[in-house]
Parts: sequence; structure tokens; C-alpha cells
Amino acid sequence: MSKPIALLSVYDKTDLLDLARGLDAAGKIRDAGIAIEDVSDITKAPEMLGGRVKTLHPAVHGGILARSIPSDEKDLNAQGISPISIVVCNLYPFTETISQPNCTLANAVEEIDIGGVTLLRAAAKNHERVSVLSDPSDYTDFLKSWKEGNGDVGQSLRSKLALKAFEMTAKYDEAISGYFREQYATGAAPLAGHVQRMPLRYGANPHQKPAQAFVADGQLPFKALCGSPGYINLLDALNSYALVKELQEALDLPAAASFKHVSPAGAALKVYAVDDLKAPLTPLASAYARARGADRMSSFGDFIALSAPCDLATAEIISREVSDGIIAPGYSEEAFKILAKKKGGKYCVLEIDPTYVPPPVETKQVYGISLQQLRNNCKIDAQLFENIVTKNKELPSLAVTDLIVATLALKYTQSNSVAYALRGGIIGLGAGQQSRIHCTRLAGGKADLWWLRHHPTVVNLAFKKGTKRAEKANAIDLFVSGEPLEGAEKAEWEGRFEGTIPTLSEAERKEWAAQLDGVACSSDAFFPFPDNVHRAKKSGVRYLAAPSGSVMDAECIKAADEHDLVFAHTSLRLFHH
Repeated sequence: MSKPIALLSVYDKTDLLDLARGLDAAGKIRDAGIAIEDVSDITKAPEMLGGRVKTLHPAVHGGILARSIPSDEKDLNAQGISPISIVVCNLYPFTETISQPNCTLANAVEEIDIGGVTLLRAAAKNHERVSVLSDPSDYTDFLKSWKEGNGDVGQSLRSKLALKAFEMTAKYDEAISGYFREQYATGAAPLAGHVQRMPLRYGANPHQKPAQAFVADGQLPFKALCGSPGYINLLDALNSYALVKELQEALDLPAAASFKHVSPAGAALKVYAVDDLKAPLTPLASAYARARGADRMSSFGDFIALSAPCDLATAEIISREVSDGIIAPGYSEEAFKILAKKKGGKYCVLEIDPTYVPPPVETKQVYGISLQQLRNNCKIDAQLFENIVTKNKELPSLAVTDLIVATLALKYTQSNSVAYALRGGIIGLGAGQQSRIHCTRLAGGKADLWWLRHHPTVVNLAFKKGTKRAEKANAIDLFVSGEPLEGAEKAEWEGRFEGTIPTLSEAERKEWAAQLDGVACSSDAFFPFPDNVHRAKKSGVRYLAAPSGSVMDAECIKAADEHDLVFAHTSLRLFHH
């Protein structure tokens, strides 16, 4: 039996001599008295082009790729090529080179390994017969298996080494494509056209630099018409647009959302008119006014998503609000002129391709670990709420609409989450709580305050001239919450109002709260205890939706029957992280 041939072609020579001694094969190695041949002795062709071509030759790759089958062995014999059993190869330090501050494009190009990647892929492809060593840290274990197996390390080890080689070449190619994406496919905001990569000022926090948004194939599905989006802006923009797009698809009405920190502060359709605004509103403008009005405190500095092209009426509402940006499938000329003036011309205006469909599989990285899953592509429609488990089974069409709105909002809300909706809009959302009852209480509390803001006394509060909208929203929030104030804080609050500040007695508050009715409540997972049902009822909930699966399902249904509620088991969990 002929002695196995090992091909060694490395940049990093760590422990190479020990490996060669163990194999009695080649390298530096000539100085150590080990018998070797140069690649050119095999190819009968000299190294050329300043070292760019060394191993790219049929004598090399035929020897690596040949299988242990008669036809391949016949081809090798005909060409006088010997099979190669071991390939030891690592690559030029491309990543290290481009990380140098003085790296030029020419420097980067010269560190792109061609022959080495080809050797690794060829050997890894033929790992049924060939062992490929791409990492010096594997040399010791390989030699141990080599000796114990009398020259055969076994298929299990060859498979593991092949996977490592494939991962190395993939990572290497990713580094190269990332570098050239930055050089050739990056647009500086504002972007007149679509690009593949967009540099960001920083990541989630200012110290997290560099940061970028990119796609590996094609072009980014959005472009910046004005301003420069940040990392969190894009998290909000893309999640919020997915929500409003699904809302319009599900209910065939224009939809809007107000997002903060990757959860909706509000989301709504134009189902009912907004009666507290003087200007005539389009359906889209009405949807945004209702979305923004769900929780004005949380919407301060929001990112806005619209399911339809932004019109003049919607832009005029947005122009009055403190907001970080907007994403929509288009803008009328008049609307864009208004939005482009916000924040001194720095307001972020993103236009997204409405035909864009994200890949079916999504990947995220946490602490260096890649997690991959099928994108949450479930459809939320009326059929989801057909399994009514309570005695009361009267679920009117408007309630179904509210359940769809609430449930779709949960699909894009940080879990655990519970949402309350009324008349086609969110009125309270409890997001990101570890306890289900705390979600229900938080959402219910927000719904209660939303309703109290509609009390005639609150609607008619008189503010001093010059009081800003954000100051009014904060003053109203303190008024309806009844939070005790004292000292300078109380004086500042009182100073916002014109004349005597009216009061709302506890009896008046209770009387008004009792009029809130017909609310729909949806949960992203099952209710573990009936306390959630009891708490929801206190905020005017008449329609419930949640997955089944709790050991307390029967008790929750019993609580719903006690209040004559309609409860639909959806059998669909909607965790979002």
C-alpha cells in the first residue's frame, strides 16, 4: 500500500512542524530533515503571478477530489496523478488586514485567498476519503486518531473536520463580501436610490460602533428620503411596518402604528371618525391620530408606520407631534415637503417597497450564538376566533375586528403581552412583563386612563397660551392618573392651566369608568389564572381571546361565564422577542 500523501499549504504555521513529523510529511519542514516535495514538483508548473497561482492545477485538485471508485482511479492513472489523502490549509489573514486603520483597497485585495479556499472546499467536499485540517488546534487530536487508526482517522472525525472547513470558508467569504459591500454597495443618507448596505451612526447605544444594516442578496427594501435612521429606529420601523401591512391585508382598511422600543404604543384602523380634531381627516390620517392617541405619553418620540402612502392630512398631524421618523410605502409631494421640514430637515423619512417579502427563515445572534427559526408567518383573521368556549357566543363583527387588531399588535410586541382594543384601535397594551397578570393590569390601567381622557372635564381643560402639545399631554396624564403632587412639581403642573383647575371626584371617576364597555382583550399566551379575566372585566372587556393550554383553563372559562363574557380559545401562541 502506497504511503498517504499530505498537502500542506498554510499561512499560519503554528504547530506545523509537529504535525509534519507526526505524518512524516512536508513543509518548512525541509529544514527539519523531513522528506518533502514542492507543489510545483507535482504540477510541473512554477508558481506564477507573484504567488497568486500555486495550487490551482488538475494534478492537485484531481488528487484531492478523486473518489475511491474505479472510474476515478482510472482517470488518475491515465493522467499520472496520485491521490491526496490529507489537506492541511489555512487562509491569508483577510480580516486582520482590513481591521488595520491604514488598510487600502489594494492591501485588502491581495489578502483574498483563492487557492487556499479552493483546497479547503475540494477536500471538504470529498471528506468521505480526504481529511482536511483548517485549524492548527485540531492537529494534536488528528495525530492521535491517525496513530490509533493506523493511518485512518475514521469517518466521524473527517466529517467534523469537513464541517469546520466549510464554516471557515463561509466566514471568510462573509468577511470579504462585507468589506466590499461597505466599499461598493453603501449609500450615505439621504439615499436617492436603493442600496445593499446602510451605515448607522451606532448600534443600540452610542458606544456600540460600528453598526450597519444590510442584506446579503439584492438591495435593502427601503430607502431614506430624508434624515438618517439609527439602529433602534430600524428595529421600530421594520416591526411597525410589518404590523400595519398585516392589519391592512387582514381588514382591508388603512392602518397606522406608533412604535417605541420595538413595541407598539398604539395601532389603529380608520373604523370610527376622530371627533376631537378640527381639520377634516382622510382614513389614513384618522388611523394615525387614533394610534398616537392610544398612549400619548409612550408615543412621545415614536417611529410611525403607515400601511398606505402618506397623504397631506396625515403629514399635517405628524408635523405637530414629537416623533423620530416614519416608514410608509410612499409619500405625496405635499406630504413629503411637510415631513422634510421636521427636526430642521433631519426627520427620518423611510420609503419601503410594498412588494417586499422577507425570507422565510430569520437568524439572530445572541452572545455569539446564532439562533434560527421560521419567521412568524401565521395569519390573523376571523377564523382564529371561532372556537368560543363560553356560554355567551355572541361575537359581533366589530368585536372580531377589535380582536384582530389586538392580536396582530401582540404579534409584534415584546412578550409577555396583553392588548385591549376598541373601535378598531389599541387603547391599552401591557408589554414585556414576566407575569401575565401584570401584563393584564398594565394594559387595563392604560385603557382606563385612555377612557378617562375622554371625560368632558378632561377634554375641556383650559391651558395657558403657549403650552406645548407634549406639556399638555403630560399635564393631562397627571390629571387623570390622580398622582399626588407637591412642591415645585405641583406648582409647575398648576402653572400649565388657565384659571381654576377643575376636579374629578372618586365617584365621578367610577361613574365614568363604568361606561367603558365592549372592549376586546387578547393575550399572546394562555391565562394561567382567572385573575386575568376578572381584571380585564374591570376595564370594560366583553370579548376575550387567548390560547388554551393552561391547567386553569376551566377556571378561566368559569370566570368569563360569571361576567357573561365571550371567550375564544385561539390555539395560537404569539411570543415575540
